[in-house]
Amino acid sequence: MAKFYTELNDGLRRFIAKQKIFFTATAVAEGRVNLSPKGMDTFRCLDNKTVAYLNLTGSGNETAAHLRVNDRITIMFCSFEGGPLILRLYGRGRAIHPYDHDWKDYAGLFEDLTGARQVILARIDSVQTSCGYAVPEYRFVKHRQRLKEWTEKKGPDGIQQYWKDHNQVSIDGLPTGIFPPGKDT
Repeated sequence: MAKFYTELNDGLRRFIAKQKIFFTATAVAEGRVNLSPKGMDTFRCLDNKTVAYLNLTGSGNETAAHLRVNDRITIMFCSFEGGPLILRLYGRGRAIHPYDHDWKDYAGLFEDLTGARQVILARIDSVQTSCGYAVPEYRFVKHRQRLKEWTEKKGPDGIQQYWKDHNQVSIDGLPTGIFPPGKDT
């Protein structure tokens, strides 16, 4: 049976801390709904109503584009080991870019990774738990290192070029804000 909360509690925060994967969902009125898996040590509970995650370079940049138009975001955690549980955080988010004044405050919460392109900050409106009885059990083996190795091989200049070539607009043509306004890209 689903239960709703107005904020996280200590038990839910402990559950989040144990998870190795989470999923984010965003959408605008027209176009595709974005649903992305996230991994590595990239999620933080800042308090019972505020969370953040480090958004790493990828083939698309949908979350940042969507949040510029519609700030709604859902973040889901799902237990794959131990007791079943699904946890959804519903809230309002924004992308913090390396050129933003508060970047260092939030990026400093995470490992310094070459491919870090945004911190997604979300204010929680509602928290929901549900059973997850039908979710299969899986065992965590390890974090993949391919993204980290790929970004380190490209280096900062290569990542900037990749962002220019692949991350400036969403797949539906929405701007992502990856570069400062007025920057010649």
